[in-house]
Amino acid sequence: MDGLFIRSIEENIPLEMIYLAENQELSQRTLIVREVTEEYIRAYCLLRKQIRTFKRENILSILPESRTKHRYLH
Repeated sequence: MDGLFIRSIEENIPLEMIYLAENQELSQRTLIVREVTEEYIRAYCLLRKQIRTFKRENILSILPESRTKHRYLH
């Protein structure tokens, strides 16, 4: 997971994340990581259009953004 975070920081690569929020609801976010600590990541959330902080323990899945879903829409 750290490799993806570092790549996102260095290359501004968007990541798709499934996250368990504090209220126990699942959310899917597309984000660009800005900072990583042992407990949190700070990232620009493309949904909210602002920097957000996410607990690493609540990240259920994280992958590079799927560009193919956009490619076939045109």
